[in-house]
Amino acid sequence: MISDWQAVFITLKLATLTTLILMVVGTPIAWWLARTRHWMKQPIASLLTLPLVLPPTVLGFYLLIIMGPHGPVGALTESLGLGTLPFTFAGLVVASVIYSLPFAVQPLHNAFEALGDRPLEVAATLRATPLDRFMTVAVPLARPGFLTAAVLAFAHTVGEFGVVLMIGGSIPGETKVLSVAIYDHVETLDYGHAHLLAGGMLVLSFLVLLTLYMTNGRLNRANKS
Repeated sequence: MISDWQAVFITLKLATLTTLILMVVGTPIAWWLARTRHWMKQPIASLLTLPLVLPPTVLGFYLLIIMGPHGPVGALTESLGLGTLPFTFAGLVVASVIYSLPFAVQPLHNAFEALGDRPLEVAATLRATPLDRFMTVAVPLARPGFLTAAVLAFAHTVGEFGVVLMIGGSIPGETKVLSVAIYDHVETLDYGHAHLLAGGMLVLSFLVLLTLYMTNGRLNRANKS
């Protein structure tokens, strides 16, 4: 049971850290995709969306190779004295950020595209700088997109299995997350603990989505009024 509580703590820690990183990294990417007309827009958008269609084990396998001792990232981290990332919490964070990236970028991209050019053009006539236009016009109007991105990134990270199992394994207190803990309980026919953890994740997922829909509804009504 102590191992299960450790898995809960590690899962929440991983999801929170991953979500924060994705909001920082995903916002400029989504803004660029929404505003640019560069010919590389579609290839880059396709590359960022790959985790949605790739089997998690495929992505996990290539991340394991890249971050392993013979991969470019693994060689770099070893040369810096950091060791290799697989089977560490840091490795889980890197894998989770890559795997959940489209769940943060796409809602933000859609929210920024929905703004249109008019509000930004009006702000420009008032001599607002590009940064001012982004912070005082785009961000407030795109609040539902930010909320959706954060919630989906968090929930998706909580529910990860294939990628985290490939990269982190099942090290209690270090890389063993909730989805892996459920798998371990089922594998040992301990259905009681598996039901408890799975039921908790089911209730959490429902409450997260319910909160998202209710909050987004209020925000949309506020933006229209």
